[in-house]
Amino acid sequence: MAGERVRWGVLATGGIAGAFTAELIDLPDAEVVAVASRTEESAKAFAERFGIPRAYGDWESLAADEDVDVVYVATPHSAHRAAAGLCLDAGRNVLCEKAFTLNAREAKELVDLAKERGSFLMEAMWMYCNPLIRRLKALVDEGAIGEVRTVQADFGLSGPFPPTHRLRDPAQGGGALLDLGVYPVSFAQLLLGEPSEVMARAVLSDESVDLQTGMVLSWESGALASLHCSLVGGTGTSASVTGSEGRIDIPSGFFYADRFVLHRDGRDPQEFTASAADGTHAGLKHEAIEVMRCLNAGETESPLVPLDGTLAVMRTLDAVRNRVGVTYPGEVAPL
Repeated sequence: MAGERVRWGVLATGGIAGAFTAELIDLPDAEVVAVASRTEESAKAFAERFGIPRAYGDWESLAADEDVDVVYVATPHSAHRAAAGLCLDAGRNVLCEKAFTLNAREAKELVDLAKERGSFLMEAMWMYCNPLIRRLKALVDEGAIGEVRTVQADFGLSGPFPPTHRLRDPAQGGGALLDLGVYPVSFAQLLLGEPSEVMARAVLSDESVDLQTGMVLSWESGALASLHCSLVGGTGTSASVTGSEGRIDIPSGFFYADRFVLHRDGRDPQEFTASAADGTHAGLKHEAIEVMRCLNAGETESPLVPLDGTLAVMRTLDAVRNRVGVTYPGEVAPL
């Protein structure tokens, strides 16, 4: 389908689905042709909001729609395995929200299914597609700060979230880790790969999901990452990468970075900022652009968000949950 307009289907109608679709419809090479929800009423309301021609009250109809080139799965992560698997089984390409699945076992099942079907599959880790994060990674890879020694990152929301909220519902994969902690973990592993050791402590809710979690990851190189996520305190969402010859700081909003500062020994600080074309806080479009680039190039996975990296992050999240004692309905511990 090289050079062709890419036709999207959207599976789910919640907040992230709306945010992604709003950016998608502004891209000249994208066309949103269908949306699905568990209820026809919700699908029709979403379709009317965004001018989408087809609305389905079930997932199966969207998965079977041969006019859809790729499906964006935006359900709660507890349903990612079922929703993405349904679409892959029907021959659709898939962009699936993060956390990619509840656990690494489910993630591997999706990756294996995509490879079996020859379909494109990518985790919607939009941070990896952000032009400034790509620039930061390139600087680190080029040795701009020497050998990486430490990574620090945090993501916390002030809440409070009532017990009925999805973030506190074990059946929906609730807790800070899978919803927020996936970003600090993914940031650290973007720069250092999968850790050799994982340590963690958490404060659990009455529903036995994590309200806040602190993590220390370590690597054979001697590098360490200190990471934090929370549903009970709004953090600065900052990140810092320190090397043997300098440091890179993202002052706030590291997962949608529009600015970072490079500090190198013996030199003045150097600031990098997003261009007007990148758009402030408009990071979701970059993952859509990458998906369409891959599809037009005939690629079944993205080099920016490789499936091996997604699996590695899920293994780390599993290890953290093992350390703090969080399991979800249907899982058997240890994961």
